[in-house]
Amino acid sequence: MIDIQTFMLALGVGNIAFALLMAGYMRGADNSPALGYWMWGRLSIGVAQLCWWAAPQFELRLVEAVSACAWLGGVALEVGANCLFFGFARWRKSLYLFTLPGWVAVCYAVATGASRLQLTELISFIIALYVFGAAVVLLRPRKAPLLQRLIGVNNILFALAIWTWLGFEGGSPGSSTAPVIGLAYLASYLLMIVNGFGFLLLCKQKDDKLMRRLATVDGLTGMLNRRAFFERADGARQLALRLRKPIALLMLDIDHFKQLNDSYGHASGDEALKVFADTARGVLREHDLIGRLGGEEFALVLPATRLEGALEAAERLRLAVLDVPVFGGAPGYRMTVSIGAVTIEAGEALTAALARADHALYAAKTSGRNRVEVGQPMLKRA
Repeated sequence: MIDIQTFMLALGVGNIAFALLMAGYMRGADNSPALGYWMWGRLSIGVAQLCWWAAPQFELRLVEAVSACAWLGGVALEVGANCLFFGFARWRKSLYLFTLPGWVAVCYAVATGASRLQLTELISFIIALYVFGAAVVLLRPRKAPLLQRLIGVNNILFALAIWTWLGFEGGSPGSSTAPVIGLAYLASYLLMIVNGFGFLLLCKQKDDKLMRRLATVDGLTGMLNRRAFFERADGARQLALRLRKPIALLMLDIDHFKQLNDSYGHASGDEALKVFADTARGVLREHDLIGRLGGEEFALVLPATRLEGALEAAERLRLAVLDVPVFGGAPGYRMTVSIGAVTIEAGEALTAALARADHALYAAKTSGRNRVEVGQPMLKRA
């Protein structure tokens, strides 16, 4: 039957190994700060557990006290990592207030001559409370992802395993309670491993989501970038063709954008692009596709929309842009937009429709800007 000393040695080695694994994963990558908190917390726990295991060999009572506080501090860092990862505000102050009583309780137990077993039980009880608190953090959002919920449930099971061990610790090695204690040891060790890998997967999932966003979204405006727009627009075109639904396409260009950059600087140009993007999102439908093709040029796909509806949407967007208040970086500047509109005809390639819309946009530019022009229909083959 496994004894508590062997269990502490296994926990310490396992936690340090896991911290080193996480450090290797983080090396050279732009990871979430929460993962750093978790790694240092797990390393602190592992070192504290090894010190706790080694303390009786040298009869160093002070080492037991320091390692106990470091142990609790490491678990608190893991709880803080969860709070930081999920963006809870003012969590640091709450965590300090939550950790301080644990440190006070450990110091008081050492000062009053508590036995090593009593200290172990006290630390285990406090840790179970911390882990249970982390479970509350994880399970609190109603729409939490499945992986997040699984880790929260795992934390609850970990706390229950610790409390089970505490409830049966009084049994002797040969008593009927010994198998229960052994199972609690094993369960808590395995759940600790699952807990660590679960948090690592959560961070990786978040990083992957960010990378997907960076690959498809224009960083300045938050709209689809050129590649993503072409992919999704062509998908919308093919869907409209299969469903025999109309689909419209607009090309848009912010007027006098070069003069804005030359007169007020690129910062003002960037601000104009952001303002235009926010304005467009405010007047478009949720399923409309808009992307930044480059510079001040944008394209917009309107599914299930005929030419009349496209012209109404274009005019609504033009007036909304015209109504945008002047921003401070470019006093006296009035933003306007020119738009070319077409419907994508059956069997027409997206690039061909874009070329027709671009010609209409050019006509709007040469006709005075701040206007909407309709593109020529697709030429029929003889």
